[in-house]
Formats: sequence, structure tokens, C-alpha cells
Amino acid sequence: MLAPDVFVAPGATVVGDVVVGAGSSLWYQVVVRGDVNQIRIGASVNLQDGTVVHVSRKEGGRTVIGDDVTVGHLALIHACTIEPGAFIGMRATVMDAAVVEEGAMVAAGALVTPGKRVARGQLWAGAPARPMRALSSDEIAENRATAAHYRRLAAEHAALAAGVTSRVA
Repeated sequence: MLAPDVFVAPGATVVGDVVVGAGSSLWYQVVVRGDVNQIRIGASVNLQDGTVVHVSRKEGGRTVIGDDVTVGHLALIHACTIEPGAFIGMRATVMDAAVVEEGAMVAAGALVTPGKRVARGQLWAGAPARPMRALSSDEIAENRATAAHYRRLAAEHAALAAGVTSRVA
């Protein structure tokens, strides 16, 4: 079930037991596949181009993404929990039973291995990912602002898809 104002870009695929909250956006070539378990995506979430969100058939193998989360291009999100306001960088992978806490950031290309917990307000990087440093309050605010920016950008893309003249920046 998708909220009425969710932007699903042409070429994106959503199948199975999936719920997506208001103002969220699933960009070009995103795959959200809740075929063997549930996927719950909050409000104002943006899953950028080429991201894959999947689940595990194991007990507890659902994927939950909280409100105001940004997931960068080509990320892989699998049977994990991403709390509100978190930021997942491009080509990052978050694996089964991992938790990315509120306001945390996973760097581009990072690999969060199964069962790891990325602490609130921390930046994790590397493969396997490990804590690098605390995020500043400005960085945490900027990550949340990115979610709001993508909500506006999605509205512009939706208008273009509907044939309405608009500017896409």
C-alpha cells in the first residue's frame, strides 16, 4: 500500500507486502521487493536510483525504514532496520538484522554486516563498516534536510510525468 502522494518513478518496481508513507519517493530503477516478508517505509523517505530493498524469509526478516531517511543511489537494504533521520550513502549495503539508529550515517560504499548496530549520531564507513566519528549537529540537520529536498524534487518529477510543465533542478 502506497500513500497517495508517493512518487514512484518510471522503471521502479514495488511488489509484495510493502507499505510506503506519505511524501516518500522511489526513484528510477528502485526495487522494493517484499515477497517473502514485510517492508515498511515511513514518510518523507527517498530511495534513490538503483536502490534495492529486500527482506529475508526468516523470523524477524522484515525491513523497516523510518521517516525522513535518505538512501543514496545503488544502495542495498536487506532485512534490517533504519531509524528516522538516518542517511545511507551511495552503494552502501546494510545487511540482515542490522540497525542504523536515528540520525546515524552510513558512508558511501560501506558494508554494515549482519547484526551490527550503527549508533545514533555516528558515521560508519568501510567494509566491514566501523565507527569513524560522531556527526556534528549541523551534519545531522543537513541529512534530515536532504529528505525534505527530495520530497520537493519528487513533486517536480511527478508533475513532469503527468505532463505538467515544471523545472527539475
